[in-house]
Amino acid sequence: MDFRYDTMSRINEKFGKMSKGHKKIATFIMDHYEQAAFMTAAKLGETVGTSESTVVRFAYNLGYEGYPEFQQDLAEWVKSKLNSVQKIGAKYGKSTQSEILTSVLNADMEKISDTIEHVDPQAFETAVETILNAKNIYIIGIRSCDPLARFLHFYLNMIRRNVHLISTTSTSEIFEQMLHIDSKDAVIGISFPRYSMRTLKAMEFANDRNAKVITITDTIHSPMCLYSSCNLMARSDMVSIVDSLVAPLSLINALVVALCLKRPDDVKKHLESLENVWENYQVYLKDEINFLDEDTFLSTPLQREKGKKKDE
Repeated sequence: MDFRYDTMSRINEKFGKMSKGHKKIATFIMDHYEQAAFMTAAKLGETVGTSESTVVRFAYNLGYEGYPEFQQDLAEWVKSKLNSVQKIGAKYGKSTQSEILTSVLNADMEKISDTIEHVDPQAFETAVETILNAKNIYIIGIRSCDPLARFLHFYLNMIRRNVHLISTTSTSEIFEQMLHIDSKDAVIGISFPRYSMRTLKAMEFANDRNAKVITITDTIHSPMCLYSSCNLMARSDMVSIVDSLVAPLSLINALVVALCLKRPDDVKKHLESLENVWENYQVYLKDEINFLDEDTFLSTPLQREKGKKKDE
């Protein structure tokens, strides 16, 4: 099996030119590949709401001689993913814990170095200007990319208004949240292998509405680039069964810093407003500790009572 042109690579390459029926099949396979690998053409068609013949034509359009060949190729791809634990065992099986730590951290450092070499400064600048000037910003990241989307959403809220984190429970709910998106808005899609078809569909929808589309992904060959005019690349290989998000997070961190430097007054006003809210409504309630202070630990009634008894 040639993993450079496996089932998922074929789907990613041809997705942009697929019919609506074929896109439905592709989306289901990308999100439920373990299940799809063992479905007959009839069952797959029934599940996604299309015909068996459409599923067969889908396989033909991917370059297979028929659905059985497609199914076998998909099953081999799934098997390769399920063997990740065995691969990590072969690589690190005889290593000490210290060696594993050093190896993984060095690998992450290499990913950041590679990202520095390949990131497009012009695309980065375009992303900054787009985020600052858009009326609304929509951010979407699914599965392992969800923490990245939440991190970006948290800090963009400190810089500007109208920043929306898209809930990703289902594809239909994604469109409901983006229903009013237009040419004055921007969407930031974050996705790395395995690419999320829900994220891709959201970007396609935004592109159809003439919104600005920014993608944070791994390579120019990523399907996320199909509907984006501004592509930020960060390397994110599978170290083992866990996605490495170090380089993407560093890229997002740089994006936030650049945005803060563009609007320092807005950030300052936002933080001052938050301080006033925390002070007036006692939001903190000693939830965060910046340094160790004896008073910090005597701030609750129970601790104060214990302190009095100790003094007596």
